[in-house]
Amino acid sequence: MTMQVAKNTVVTLDYNVTDPDGQLVDEGKEPLVYLHGGYDDIFPMIEEALQGKKIGESIVVKMQPNDAFGEYDAELVQIEPRKAFPKELEVGMQFEGVPESGDDDDILIYRVTEIADDKVVLDGNHPLAGMALVFTCTVSGVRAAGAEEIAHGHVHEGHCGEE
Repeated sequence: MTMQVAKNTVVTLDYNVTDPDGQLVDEGKEPLVYLHGGYDDIFPMIEEALQGKKIGESIVVKMQPNDAFGEYDAELVQIEPRKAFPKELEVGMQFEGVPESGDDDDILIYRVTEIADDKVVLDGNHPLAGMALVFTCTVSGVRAAGAEEIAHGHVHEGHCGEE
């Protein structure tokens, strides 16, 4: 009997992500492996579309920004003094930080987007924020999740002896 994608199964997907015009955003070099069943391991729209699918079946899910990485928030862009950063600094580097309007529990990853003479521009938005995305995938594996995976709410690749 072929196993179907259902709650408490570990699902392996071959996937890619494009923008609505077909421009590749993520070529999915490595398969995506997640615990199915509302564990927030994957976007809910994708999880819903995969419910009941079998190995070899494919889906295409078109997501608006609110369904994916959210709308772009200009308030998450900050300008900081250059002297507050290490000497070796490049565009694309990432730092943890707290937004000006947040508290210490609101830690974000900020990307350096620009370096000027004495200022650094940091962006706390996800790089794909504000983008509509098209997620295309094929189910390449489905197995029952182990009790420990279910208890922890995520897949245990390679270190829980169930592969």
